[in-house]
Amino acid sequence: MPELPEVETIRRGLRKLVIDKVVVKITTFEPKSFVGDVKKAEQRRVMGLARRGKALIIQLEGGVNLLVHLRMTGQLVYVGTRRWGGGHPTDDFLNSLPSAHTRVMVEFDDAGRLFFNDQRKFGFIKVLSDDEVEQDSFIKKLGTDALAEEFGWRDLKRQFLRHPKSKVKAALLDQTVVAGVGNIYADESLFFAGVHPERLVGSLNDKEIEKIWRGVRETMQKSIDVGGSSLKNYVKADGKKGNYLELFAQVFHKEGLRCPKCGAEIVKIRSVGRGTHICPNCQKLGK
Repeated sequence: MPELPEVETIRRGLRKLVIDKVVVKITTFEPKSFVGDVKKAEQRRVMGLARRGKALIIQLEGGVNLLVHLRMTGQLVYVGTRRWGGGHPTDDFLNSLPSAHTRVMVEFDDAGRLFFNDQRKFGFIKVLSDDEVEQDSFIKKLGTDALAEEFGWRDLKRQFLRHPKSKVKAALLDQTVVAGVGNIYADESLFFAGVHPERLVGSLNDKEIEKIWRGVRETMQKSIDVGGSSLKNYVKADGKKGNYLELFAQVFHKEGLRCPKCGAEIVKIRSVGRGTHICPNCQKLGK
């Protein structure tokens, strides 16, 4: 699943291509991939693109929205005066579309087309009014966006206090606590803060919580600046891989290498059912 920086780079890339264009027709190839009446979204101009956590929202005139969630293997490919792609990398970025993986096709008034491709069919597009977006089961449960201006470390502390017996990595991955953090940035943020992922939330002091918050913000912003991570699953909005992991990642997928802080060997463990990367010296469990 894409994390916040990957979806944000897709939002920024797509908005340059579809703002002010009119959706003239929506074709669904897979009923489960599109929720709602296509007619409600047709013949409406694209007014903006927003993001809530890991979800993309295409805002249409008249208070109508297309809520897009890529899940594990979703991708968006725009074909018009230029070709653009973001999401799960497959040959569909370059091949003729629609393909066997195309679930939804959106056509615009300038003959441009946006394809929602999804190999495993876990992703979706929903037609929602402004009010329905806020009441959507997925959106409604989200915590404050990790990069929202109003989200400060004390807000993270208040959310953490609701889960004192949770492991800190589990709390960070909980989208009701903070929206947008996934496995990559949870590992990077905890390393930044020097906190072991198996620590209980209730054992953290204010200084540690503030460091975790700062780690989330700084690692995500760096990733956005270079176009997201470069894992096999996601690429940038121009169809190229991001390079956060190569340029800035300190521990994620760095097992066997030396810690940039102390020189100890980075190890991979299991925490809350996820592969987790830590420095055993900088992130002591008993600390």
